[in-house]
Amino acid sequence: MSILAMQRPRLILISLSIEAIALGVYLVRDAFGGVIRYYTSIYHMDALWYLPDAVALACLIQFIVHCILRNRSTLALLVLVQIMLSLVLGYFMMGTANAAISSFKMMLPVFVGFCFCDSSLGSYKKLLSVIAVTFYLSVIGVLLTKFYLMPWVGYKYESFGAVREAGRLWWAYGGDDQRLMGFAADNTMAAFFILVSFAITSIRKSTTWCLLFGSLAVYVIKLTTSKTTMIVLVLYLLLLVFVRMLPEKSRFPAIRGIAQWSFAAIFVPFFMIVIASGTAAVPHSTLFSIVDRINNSWQLPFVYMNQLMPIGLVTGCGAGCFNYPQKLFSPLAHFWVPVDNFYIGTYLMFGLPFVAFMVMVFRATFGATDVYKLTLIFVVNLFTITVLNYGPASGLLIIALSFSDVFSRRAASARAGDAVPIVMRPPMPSLEGFRPDVPAASGSR
Repeated sequence: MSILAMQRPRLILISLSIEAIALGVYLVRDAFGGVIRYYTSIYHMDALWYLPDAVALACLIQFIVHCILRNRSTLALLVLVQIMLSLVLGYFMMGTANAAISSFKMMLPVFVGFCFCDSSLGSYKKLLSVIAVTFYLSVIGVLLTKFYLMPWVGYKYESFGAVREAGRLWWAYGGDDQRLMGFAADNTMAAFFILVSFAITSIRKSTTWCLLFGSLAVYVIKLTTSKTTMIVLVLYLLLLVFVRMLPEKSRFPAIRGIAQWSFAAIFVPFFMIVIASGTAAVPHSTLFSIVDRINNSWQLPFVYMNQLMPIGLVTGCGAGCFNYPQKLFSPLAHFWVPVDNFYIGTYLMFGLPFVAFMVMVFRATFGATDVYKLTLIFVVNLFTITVLNYGPASGLLIIALSFSDVFSRRAASARAGDAVPIVMRPPMPSLEGFRPDVPAASGSR
């Protein structure tokens, strides 16, 4: 018995590392996707590209063991069943095995993010170092592509029988600025990795560091011409300064309140459709992209859904539909349009069950204690107004991580009405005075 007791902490330590390893390898692969895809292809080591997906399979098992069996979360079980049913529905909707396999691979990062449900991102010191290095290198990468043409730009590669191409170097409407894409080989994703890695790294940095490197990040994101990302980062910097000016005891409640109010961003596209639908999109104008989203990206998928599968307006049309699996591997590819909004795109795939899930996610924020997750909720809610964020995989993973508290032992016990003793972890090191208490239910990781 004593031997088993001695071995148990070691087993828990190993299980704790899986999601951190998965996030780390996904982040490195995607933030440097252009470099890695190019060199693994020319040296015939393409299988290395799928290494993060193999680690994510282990996280799927951990999600079942920890969230469903150990936490006894009925919601976790329902989410798993819903995703599996949607994969089957998506197969019948899109009609090919390649589309189904691609859809399954697309959903794997969700389980990596959910595995963070009972832990704080701040407890993974090595992972935070990887994220910080990703920020610095992503900034350098965009600056380098301003002066040098990288070899992976325009490089074509094959995936599941479909030919893809690293982003071409092109120019934004209405100006002479190039859309620079750094090491990620995609301008929007290069900006996203700078935004997310900066937001995570800034939490434990001084205000001076945040303003200095935040200003640099704004400039570099401007070079990528990702307007949404630049606006989100500017807002984040303003709110960061505002929160740190508050009395110490008011800072963490302010962070939680900001995260909760950010869910209002979900309704922004619908508001824009009401006031601007039908407005003519003028090519080469500053507002061309947003007007195009209002008239096409956010509405046409529902028109096509009504033609192809009317019941899908309620049930969804399955994982992968109106996403890149449909675009690349389905006979229905000519019905595909870029959705360019995470919440609209996910509703198209999962229907009303996704709405119920988001209600539970919002409720879970009232008991959230992790500064990192609350910060990411604010960032992703605003960023995904104009971005679907299912590719590359790290985008979806970050969203799932920010929502993961909905499966925590505390949340599951609260829904069940059980009286579960709460064990208080030691206070986190100072976050310029945030110092939230981080409760963990008895028996949690």
